[in-house]
Amino acid sequence: MAKVKGLKCKECGTEYPVEPIHVCEFCFGPLEIVYDYQEIKKNISKEKIEKGPKSLWRYVDLLPVDNPTVGLSAGFTPLIKAENLGKALGLNNLYIKDDSVNHPTLSFKDRVVAVALSKAKEFGFDTAACASTGNLANSVAAHAASAGMKCYVFIPSNLETNKIIGSLVFNPVVVAVDGNYDDVNRLSSEIANEFGWAFVNINVRPFYSEGSKTLAFEVAEQLGWKIPDTVVAPLASGSLYTKIWKGFNELIEVGLVEGKPPRMLGAQAEGCSPIYQALKEGRDFIKPVKPNTIAKSIAIGNPADGPYAVKVAKESGGDIQIATDQEIIEGIKLLAKTEGIFTETAGGTTIAVLKKFAEAGVFDKDEVVVAYITGNGYKTMEVLEGKLEKPIHIKPSLVEFKEKVINKNQ
Repeated sequence: MAKVKGLKCKECGTEYPVEPIHVCEFCFGPLEIVYDYQEIKKNISKEKIEKGPKSLWRYVDLLPVDNPTVGLSAGFTPLIKAENLGKALGLNNLYIKDDSVNHPTLSFKDRVVAVALSKAKEFGFDTAACASTGNLANSVAAHAASAGMKCYVFIPSNLETNKIIGSLVFNPVVVAVDGNYDDVNRLSSEIANEFGWAFVNINVRPFYSEGSKTLAFEVAEQLGWKIPDTVVAPLASGSLYTKIWKGFNELIEVGLVEGKPPRMLGAQAEGCSPIYQALKEGRDFIKPVKPNTIAKSIAIGNPADGPYAVKVAKESGGDIQIATDQEIIEGIKLLAKTEGIFTETAGGTTIAVLKKFAEAGVFDKDEVVVAYITGNGYKTMEVLEGKLEKPIHIKPSLVEFKEKVINKNQ
């Protein structure tokens, strides 16, 4: 892979070859893909990208895969001009990047898994695995099935029912662990060391996380090869947030866009906000917390990329804000009633925080703002039980319809 030089520790700088490893053996820091951007510049162009597949693989020159074989239809989701929501928030150029319709499992995880398992196949793995809060398990199970790989997914036992079913249907081995995501992740790390499996967010993590960069690539292309002024994204492990930042910087590096990278605003649930807390307290390290929020898909109490997310927030001139569970529900409802997009709790968190920033006067009314919606609301419908208006029950009578419906809704 001429475009990839190797792996490098983000802490001490030790270099490694391109192998399925993720932790530095000297300082235990995370490993990152190192690209040869001069080599990439020779091969990449807007015209080449625009002639490419209608998927994330149109950006293969900026991804650590030679021959994509998994997730060939993932990515290239809509960028929607949010006129109604923008009007409600006083923003003239608000866009929603809608990964709630990603293929095949309706979340941004289809991006990272497409890259991870394509790379796993290149490495020769025959078994895929992951630790997950739900969406990743769905995506790994689906992509492993299509790739003909054996599959094990590890989840907290209290996950939303629809997300559990959304994995089981693809016939993986689903292991429900009594504990939160951090407990599941610790166990999965032990299992990854014991068995020769491709754990997408453990031993294949440096490759897996690169898939999130395509959320930046697509937005820039969909805006006419321009960088937005500000983006708002949810924070769980911190990987998506930092990779969006990296993606915009790479586009500048290889000459596909001009200008500076966007201001990065982040959203966390109040009941699991270790990255927010670190930023507000001026720390460059994360104090783990015990998650207590309805936003289970972003409930990671000990986020692996938390320190790097804090660094990106500072470097970009950005900020991180939190939302209560009630504000998250209101965020889900606000996006649905203004733009007809039904998002899950992570998206509700993003919209709630977007609203807070707007009300605080953080935005200029004409700046280009992109909010990332990362998952579909049909996966977490139980959080809305008792929180919505009930249906109006009537007899099959026109008189009763007029009396109970028309007269009360005019």
